[in-house]
Amino acid sequence: MTTIEKINPKKTARIAGFLYLLAIVFTMIGVTAKGLIMPGDAATTAKNIMANEFQFRLGFMSELIAYSIYIFLVLTLYKLLKSVNKNHAVLMGILILVSLPIAMLNMLNQFAALLLLNGGDYLTAFTADQLQAGAMFFLELLDYGVYITFIFWGLWLFPMGYLVFKSGFLPKILGILLMIGCFGYLIDFVTLFLFPDFVEIRFFTFIGEPVFILWLLIKGVNVEKWEKRALEST
Repeated sequence: MTTIEKINPKKTARIAGFLYLLAIVFTMIGVTAKGLIMPGDAATTAKNIMANEFQFRLGFMSELIAYSIYIFLVLTLYKLLKSVNKNHAVLMGILILVSLPIAMLNMLNQFAALLLLNGGDYLTAFTADQLQAGAMFFLELLDYGVYITFIFWGLWLFPMGYLVFKSGFLPKILGILLMIGCFGYLIDFVTLFLFPDFVEIRFFTFIGEPVFILWLLIKGVNVEKWEKRALEST
């Protein structure tokens, strides 16, 4: 009983939901900065970024904060779900944690574009058109880097969805939606790199996570069933 007494499952679920929501909010702030990018138009993109430099920098910082929040999120989810299957909970944690340094390093492409457009003294050998083209290259590279992280953003949803499905203290439908989301991310990744002319497929990719977040925040978990599961795992 000691393990159960140390953990308040409903509070832990709501902390996880709050952290998940916070990570998405900061990610969306980052996405607004990407709205300054006009695909295929380096000059307009450069003009937009320099006219809204603070927004661009804020987007950069916001995404780094979002990735940092995921560290605490996965630890909280591990605490909540490890009683279902510890090995799957560890796998869930490893998959998301592997994605974070990749995603953070990829953000350097966004900042590299800003460095080029700000035109330091060491860049005087390049014309304005060349600097704008270079910035556009880094921004496109940023986009491809995001799709590479889709591998792990998708894969971590499968063990998490499986744990939710098998838990008994969370609705099975949430687990199903999370596992479907896994394949949505992976399909997007494969489509971009193997079939770039195809339209992206996002069928149910982003449904499972928002629904899961809302459930954690509003309903939490069935405490009685959580405690029963925790006892069985000891």
